[in-house]
Amino acid sequence: MKFGDFAGATIASLPIRKKTRANYVSAYKCHIAPKLESKKISKITREEIQEVLVGLPSQTAHTVLAVMKTLFREAEYRKLIKYSPTDGVKAPTKIVAARKFIPFEELDTYDFGKYNSHIRFLAVHGLRWGEAVALTHEDVRNGRIYITKSIHGATKSQSGMRSVPQVSEFKPFPTTPRPLRRVLSPHGVTIHSLRHTYAYFLKTQGVHVTTAQRLLGHSDPRVTMAVYTQVLDTEIDDVGVMLRKAVSWNI
Repeated sequence: MKFGDFAGATIASLPIRKKTRANYVSAYKCHIAPKLESKKISKITREEIQEVLVGLPSQTAHTVLAVMKTLFREAEYRKLIKYSPTDGVKAPTKIVAARKFIPFEELDTYDFGKYNSHIRFLAVHGLRWGEAVALTHEDVRNGRIYITKSIHGATKSQSGMRSVPQVSEFKPFPTTPRPLRRVLSPHGVTIHSLRHTYAYFLKTQGVHVTTAQRLLGHSDPRVTMAVYTQVLDTEIDDVGVMLRKAVSWNI
């Protein structure tokens, strides 16, 4: 059987979310199919798997390798191959860039035109884009925002079902993220950066990480901690000021 025939049918049948399936299809078409599609699945070697990853950015390589591991695991399960050629293959080390975001006090000085309320709503409630688009006025009641779904269907995880205190007025969001991306881009941030604005505010106000995890809808507290351990350059200076006040032998 040709790998292309197997991959297409398998990705279509995997029990994964719609968005995840779209990511799999994209990774397959852009990076895997050009090199492996016409080959017999039983003849593909570890060296050929490694060649697919050559030259890819680290994050892309990790995604592509994850897709290939899934496909060959399914092939192994169906006894089309004896072992997976992805065994022992490693993607390049991930380089995690610092997450850029806009602190509240800075965000308040910007004018985003007719999307001011939408951007500030995201920043003070910490919603994902897909969650915000799926919101209706029925989800806003009794001083809370109730997040029970996303544009892709169910929330990202069980922990994604949550409620957060309502801080600003809700207006239905545009069906595409492009307008918000356009007005945020000059500031070097994305829509998702606004979740980090929210998380950073929780941190600076002393909200415990487990409470922040619930408010953000994270299933893994380590994800919340990754935001909580971020610091701004001004915080480093603030520590210096506090230390100089606390000790008598300062410079």
